[in-house]
Amino acid sequence: MDALTTQIHFLASTADEAGRKQIIEQLRDLSFSLEQPADVVQRLAHRHLEIAMVRVGIDLRIFELLAEKEGEVGLDELVRETGAGRGLVARILRYLLSMGLIAEFGVERFAATNVTKALAGRGAQAMIYHNFNNLGPIFQALPEFLAKHKYQDVTELTNTPFQVAFNTPDPVFVYFSKHPEKLVHFNEYMAARRQGMDTWLSVFPSELVENAKSHKEDALFVDMGGNIGHQCADFKARYPEVKGRVVLQDLPYAIDMALKTEGVENTVHDIFTPQTVKGARFYYLRAVLHDWPDAKCQEILRNIIPAMGEDSRILLDEMVLPETKVHWEAAQVDITMMVSTAACERTRNEWEKLLESVGLVVEGVWTYTPSVYESVMLVKKK
Repeated sequence: MDALTTQIHFLASTADEAGRKQIIEQLRDLSFSLEQPADVVQRLAHRHLEIAMVRVGIDLRIFELLAEKEGEVGLDELVRETGAGRGLVARILRYLLSMGLIAEFGVERFAATNVTKALAGRGAQAMIYHNFNNLGPIFQALPEFLAKHKYQDVTELTNTPFQVAFNTPDPVFVYFSKHPEKLVHFNEYMAARRQGMDTWLSVFPSELVENAKSHKEDALFVDMGGNIGHQCADFKARYPEVKGRVVLQDLPYAIDMALKTEGVENTVHDIFTPQTVKGARFYYLRAVLHDWPDAKCQEILRNIIPAMGEDSRILLDEMVLPETKVHWEAAQVDITMMVSTAACERTRNEWEKLLESVGLVVEGVWTYTPSVYESVMLVKKK
C-alpha cells in the first residue's frame, strides 16, 4: 500500500492541474466504490457538520496556531492560546483529526498538514465564512423551496431560496448593496483566489490587444461589473504601453471600495442601462452573465451592442461547461447560482444560443483553467 501511495504522489506531482484533479476524482470514486450502505449514509448525513466545525476551528485560530509551528503542538498550549475550555478544545481537535484536517503525534500532540495550512490562509477562511454565513442558509432553504414550487425551473430573480433564507423581497445584488458588510469575506476570497492562478490574460492572443488601433483618448478596455477592479489592474500591468482608456464600471457600493490603479477610471454604471462608453475595443465581463437568467443576460448584452463600433468586441470570461461529466467544482457553482440568482453555468451550445438570440456570435474561445472550464470568449456582432 505504501508503494502504491508513493506512486500516486509521484503521478500527481508530475501532472498538470487538470491531471491532478482527475487523479483526485479517480481516488474519490475508488473510495466510494468500497463503501457499504452505512458508510454512505454516515458520510452524507453529517456533511453539514464539517463546515460548521471548520468555522469553529477558524474562529479559535486552531489552523493558524498549528500552521505557525514547524513541529508538534500540545493540547495545553492550544487551550492557552485559544482561551477556550480544555474539554471543548480536545473534542474539537478530535473531530478535526477524524476528518483529516489536522495530524496527531501521540496523546494530546497535534501538528499541521497541507490541509491545515490551506485552512490557515486568509482567503480560504474568507470563503468558509462566506459559504457558512451567506450560502448556508440558502442551501438549507432549498429542499422546501423546490417542493413548494413543485420542482419547476428556478427562473425568477425575486423568487429563489435566497429570498426565503434572508426574509427579503430584494434580488441578491440589491440586498447586498444594502448590506455590503456581508460581501467582505467574499471579496477577500476572490482577491486571494487570483494569486498565483492563470487568468484570461495568460491565453488571450496578445496581438489582438497590442494591434488595437486606439488613441490615448479612445476606450481600449471597459470592465463591466468589475467589482473593485482587479481585472483592470491586471490588464494595465500586462499592457502598460498600449494606448487607450481603461475603465472600471460597477455600482456605487463596489466603486466606493475600488482599487486606485493608476490609469484606470473608476466609474459608476449599471449594466442594465445603455453603455455610455462608445466604441471601445473590448467590453469585458467576468463572471457577470453567470449571475443572471437568460432574459436578463439578453438585456445586458442589448445595452452593449449599440455602443459597439466596427472593431469592438465583447469578452466574456466565464465557465464553458462540457456536455458530459462536469467537474463537481463547476457543478456546485451552477447550483449556487440557481439558488441565489435564478442563474446558471452554461455549455458552449448554451452560450452560442444565448448570444445568437441578440445578434452576436462567438469568434474564439480560449480556456485558461481546464479543470473548471474557465474560458474567455471573444464575441462580435453578426
